Amino acid sequence: MNATALTSRRVVTTVRGMPASDGAGVKLNRLIGQPALDMLDPFLMLDEFRSDQASDYLAGFPDHPHRGFETVTYMLAGNMRHGDNQGNSGRLRAGSVQWMTAGRGIVHSEMPEQEDGLMWGFQLWVNLPAKDKMTAPRYQDIAPERVPRMAPADGVELRLLTGRVGEVEGPVTDVATAPFYADLRLDAGAQWTALLPERHNAFVYVYEGEATVGEGEAARALPRGELGILSHGETVTLAAGSQPARLILVAGKPLNEPVAKYGPFVMNTPEQIVAAIRDYQSGRFT
Repeated sequence: MNATALTSRRVVTTVRGMPASDGAGVKLNRLIGQPALDMLDPFLMLDEFRSDQASDYLAGFPDHPHRGFETVTYMLAGNMRHGDNQGNSGRLRAGSVQWMTAGRGIVHSEMPEQEDGLMWGFQLWVNLPAKDKMTAPRYQDIAPERVPRMAPADGVELRLLTGRVGEVEGPVTDVATAPFYADLRLDAGAQWTALLPERHNAFVYVYEGEATVGEGEAARALPRGELGILSHGETVTLAAGSQPARLILVAGKPLNEPVAKYGPFVMNTPEQIVAAIRDYQSGRFT
């Protein structure tokens, strides 16, 4: 008896980022959380920050609050110092990842630890289910050397932030949306097929070169700066053409819950947003 063929994902929609500014004026490329793609449950926002002009990033992200979701910062180049109102602090450097669960409320800052040079990375916002929105805040600060690096196919280098590839698990654990987050480099002509949970929502974002996503007639080329939203399925095939490509592949379990958003607060109802603003203004984010 032949084994049942696995269903292959394909690109169903593409989105290009739009210029944005956040914090004290940091220039960003916003991919999720903009008019063309408000969210992709459970993903609320995806920003790429990339500049070697200090004026684009030096003012950083001074103290600001969060409640009801998780922020994921992944650094490709540069150094950032984070701190919060609970006495936590740490340093984000090239190759590191921070998965912060804001939960019931936190006030934190992210400030550059450099005055020139390239600052490059991603910040992803991941929703929390209603039952976890008022959980205690926590950090998972992962140094570069703790992120598994592997070669799942010839000419493919993969760094696994969270999720599983074969017998290897990423260092970020115990996340409600069971996410997968991998950073891939494909040499020219290289190809790899990833296994993903079938009903997870997923996207590919190409940040260098060009990659082809999907199989056969459904394959689609994504150039640098283009995000591809994937259909559901058990696998996704990624390939580079005549030049190398670099991309992130991200997937997460959709929550299918109401979403109420107001700036740095993400809850389920407008009333909960009002309560979050009141609690923050009253100094209860401690």
